[in-house]
Amino acid sequence: MRKECKCHGMSGSCTVKTCWWRLPYFRRVSDALKDRFDGASRVLVKNAGDPRTPNDRRRNRRRKNTRKRKKKKYYKLLKPFNPDHKPPSKKDLVYLEDSPDFCVKNRKLGIRGTSGRECNKTSIGLDGCDLMCCGRPYYTRIIEVQERCSCTFQWCCVVRCKTCKYMKTVHTCS
Repeated sequence: MRKECKCHGMSGSCTVKTCWWRLPYFRRVSDALKDRFDGASRVLVKNAGDPRTPNDRRRNRRRKNTRKRKKKKYYKLLKPFNPDHKPPSKKDLVYLEDSPDFCVKNRKLGIRGTSGRECNKTSIGLDGCDLMCCGRPYYTRIIEVQERCSCTFQWCCVVRCKTCKYMKTVHTCS
């Protein structure tokens, strides 16, 4: 949250100042989330057993009600999957299981895979053939495409178009 203020008064004087809390710009929030997502780490949950015996718990029951309850810090129960990594802080994004492989078809999980999908050879983004085809080769073919073109509107409700044909290069994941 960020604090925003506005001054009220005669000729720009700040006799009354009104302030409020405002949400940050969406771009800033999304950038922060993306950074945390890229740095997310796999964790395991530590065993959080209570070392006291059942008799000790009964004796301390009255005392528990009079004291303020401490909030459990669940992020402290997480330990890194890789022992060489540092334990996560309360602001880190973590996950318990790896995501399934979306490159390979898996009917049980409803994953179609990327085989047969059209990709963009020149893109370095998610639609690029290198990423979408998961390092597998892709086929290139040239197809003839027909579409409406040179459309004109004629008086009262008629649009007339020509049919244009052109050759298009299509890349498809193997």
